[in-house]
Amino acid sequence: MDDKLLQKLSQNLLEILNFSNNFKIYLWGKLSLEEYDPLVIIKILVAASELSLQELVDYIQSFLTKNKADWMEENFNLIYQTSFEKDSFLELQNYCTNLISNNPNKIFKSLDFSTIPENLLVSLIQSDNLQMNEIQVWENVLKWGFTQNPDFPSNLSNFSKDDFNSPKNTLQKCIPYVRFYNLTSREFFRNVVPYKKILPKELYMDLLKTYLDPDDEPNDKPKPRKGINNIENQKNFTTSDGTGSDVWIKDFSISDDIVVTEVGDDEVPKNWEEQLKEFT
Repeated sequence: MDDKLLQKLSQNLLEILNFSNNFKIYLWGKLSLEEYDPLVIIKILVAASELSLQELVDYIQSFLTKNKADWMEENFNLIYQTSFEKDSFLELQNYCTNLISNNPNKIFKSLDFSTIPENLLVSLIQSDNLQMNEIQVWENVLKWGFTQNPDFPSNLSNFSKDDFNSPKNTLQKCIPYVRFYNLTSREFFRNVVPYKKILPKELYMDLLKTYLDPDDEPNDKPKPRKGINNIENQKNFTTSDGTGSDVWIKDFSISDDIVVTEVGDDEVPKNWEEQLKEFT
């Protein structure tokens, strides 16, 4: 393909000769995109769509899905946003939809994960097909939320009560789809309690009761996501001596930094109702 024509295709406002259909099909069949940067190819795709060169649009979409799958996974948000700009990008739309449905964990690993739109993040964490532990889901949700609030203090100990208002508002549509009840006790106290002010108060209180009282099991506890097979007894964790004994947090103090002072074998704190007051 003539480099001059490729340059014109990548610039939306330049005019392109009105080739006959047969000549266009011949050109697209001879076009080689291997030597071009994927970002340039995306620009050519958008320009081709604006110029109603549907044969070229189809050709480029096919080339991207067959030859640039790894790059598209790494730059998923760019592909996702581009694919829904034009109705003619049907093949890219199908690619995005299939990845979201069948391999959503790949999107969390993309280079531009923090820039994905809220509705896409919500769709991802609703999925049963995530191949990751729930604590990883929560950490990624937090990562996304903090990225949307760049003025946030970098040190959790420097957070004020007001500092939590922004991420609380940012994550309000995501929180209902994090399966907090599938965390271990250790994960809950170390990774959720410090961010308790982000959670709705009622949810936080229910979680706290559940993790402090093993008999207070919610009837509607969500099932672990598919592919996660080694999550056992979600409220227990294993002792560091490797014995495998189940232990419960016996006495603890929680501020911005979690401090576990003592654990007891198979023992639930008797005064947990009073301890609830410390966290509200």
